[in-house]
Amino acid sequence: MKKGWISYPYIIWMIIFIVVPLVLVLYYSVTSTTDGHMVFTLEHFAKALQPTYLKVLGRSVLLALISTVVCLIIGYPVAMILSGRDLSKKSTLVMLFVIPMWMNFLLRTYAWMTLLDRKGVINSILGVFGLPQINILYTDSAVILGMVYNFLPFMVLPIFSVMSKIDRSLIEAAEDLGSNSLTVFLKVIFPLSLPGVVSGITMVFMPAVTTFIISKLLGGNQYTLIGNLIEDQFMRVYDWNFGSALSIIMMLIILISMAVMSKYDKEDTGGVLF
Repeated sequence: MKKGWISYPYIIWMIIFIVVPLVLVLYYSVTSTTDGHMVFTLEHFAKALQPTYLKVLGRSVLLALISTVVCLIIGYPVAMILSGRDLSKKSTLVMLFVIPMWMNFLLRTYAWMTLLDRKGVINSILGVFGLPQINILYTDSAVILGMVYNFLPFMVLPIFSVMSKIDRSLIEAAEDLGSNSLTVFLKVIFPLSLPGVVSGITMVFMPAVTTFIISKLLGGNQYTLIGNLIEDQFMRVYDWNFGSALSIIMMLIILISMAVMSKYDKEDTGGVLF
């Protein structure tokens, strides 16, 4: 294009707000102040590999994986249902599904605190019917529930977008060749929807593994995930060097997961009838 200068503002924006912050984070992660002098060191990464911090990292990845799997199990059938409706109903259903996302993320999480509290809405309703009350607030279950609720649309929408574009003649051809519903799903629908599945998994796992608001509110202050640990290093402890090292480690984990999912997406897309 001869009018490449149009992209210059975006390039400047990316340099100022993406490249420069990343360079600063990397700089802080490999430096330390000794006797008033800044020296190169890898001690912050070594500190991050201590058992205490590895336990926090492992818990964060585990909860993120569980949340991602639950979102996939719930979201895939929902995406199939949405993609199978006629155009008018489809638009309405998608709109109803997206409306909760218009509410502030923090408010949605606070709402779940009200629902899950020992004297909250859910327990009050259970008490009316004489049913045993639930006490899952400040537990892993509450954190997973909050992640699933907040990130489920990021799983449904990519799968729905891909499934809406599947050529229905392929499904009809498979049925004409004698395939039952299960075979059609396994050999046609699911393989063709894999790009949406991969996108959904990536879009859910990344914010889930780095979240700190959900774990802080639904898990309580005693509940620490890697996102909370990084926040504390910058906002409370003021150890920017260690916080930067943790951030770099998290970015590497996310980049590796994205690379793996991207490779899988390229190799396993497409449908097979036989």
